[in-house]
Amino acid sequence: MTPVKQTNTHRLRKAVHHNRLASKRGMLERMFTLWFRGFVYNQIWEDPRVDAQALQMGPESSILTISSGGCNVLNYLIHRPKRIVAIDLNANHMALTRLKLKALERLPDYETFYNFFGYGRHRDNIANYNRYIRDALDPDTRAFWESTDWPGKTIGPKRINYFKTGLYDKAKLGQFFRVVHGLARKMRKDPTRILTATSISEQERIFDETFGPLFDNRLVRWMGRQPVAVYSLGIPPSQHAAMLEEQDGDGGKLFDMYRERVRRLACGFPLNDNYFTWQAFGRRYDHEGRQALPDYLKRENYDTIKSVVGRVETHIASLADQIRSEQPGSLNSFILLDSQDWMPPAVIDELWTEIAKVGAPGTRVIFRTAGELSPIEKSLSPATMARFRALPEIARELHKQDRSAIYGMFHLYELVGPSAS
Repeated sequence: MTPVKQTNTHRLRKAVHHNRLASKRGMLERMFTLWFRGFVYNQIWEDPRVDAQALQMGPESSILTISSGGCNVLNYLIHRPKRIVAIDLNANHMALTRLKLKALERLPDYETFYNFFGYGRHRDNIANYNRYIRDALDPDTRAFWESTDWPGKTIGPKRINYFKTGLYDKAKLGQFFRVVHGLARKMRKDPTRILTATSISEQERIFDETFGPLFDNRLVRWMGRQPVAVYSLGIPPSQHAAMLEEQDGDGGKLFDMYRERVRRLACGFPLNDNYFTWQAFGRRYDHEGRQALPDYLKRENYDTIKSVVGRVETHIASLADQIRSEQPGSLNSFILLDSQDWMPPAVIDELWTEIAKVGAPGTRVIFRTAGELSPIEKSLSPATMARFRALPEIARELHKQDRSAIYGMFHLYELVGPSAS
């Protein structure tokens, strides 16, 4: 194992391992660490439209974000920011992000790009990879896509074949949706039926008739309350425990909360404007209408994002370590996803202390939580907390607009006061 991999494994353990191995929670945390070291997300599940509004994204934006599947890194390019620093501890996610960036730079036209990342499967994708992308990739990214998931990494189908057999069936998230869809069909419920609706009221009727009974099934309810059942959604044991605590420790209430969020995902927004619904219920995008798509996959945005793709830099690193390497005033937008749900208070305090040192005047920080409560007030030292101001009214309004609908709350903070350098 290389030193970089050892370092990243240590950083992941630092973020996730809160309890002793001998404890139940400690064992679950270590199971999650093993799970998360694989390829988890084939698509990011944070709404970039909400992010852009919260951060007032534009030409003066200098953004640091966790890359995850790379979708939002490309989505943010529509606003022509000055700079995007994309980081992730998961090398699998960074390999997908770097492939997307290089494909955007090198592929000859929009349709070829859409075949790769819109359909996620096409007979020409492998030939186009070899012709346009392969030789432009850095050695680590190329090695990832040209090795296999099988033991030994040398024998078996190469990962680049995901784009022939179906990217959105791959990764832990794709496998999770395949299992959920299979279970639903065994119960004679077709998840894709929701996509035939022509109005929100029809979406609500189909959901209540088709999926409501599933949420009352005793086996489904039991499975949904188990921490390991949500690993494929990237929810670690600490996050699951926090969600359970907010529901007064009642697993039944926790499952009912899942039902409410899934219903909002299915019915909260028009189908032609919510690609998250298409992925969850159809395991694909809206190829026919090409309306329910991430912005980076829309034809009208292709030339814009292609022209500014060079403004993105990528690093396999932790948030705090990357921020420490930045110059004071070099960043003004921080996108932390739901990463703090994983972190103990000391790690959160360390992270925000570094943000306070580096953030330019007017810096904004956004993140999401599985539950409703922000971990910041209880985690930061008084000195660090004094550097930030919460904007809860704006955050609550933006949370209502979040099309992914799976999080408990959206949070927005602004850096205030003198430089802490």
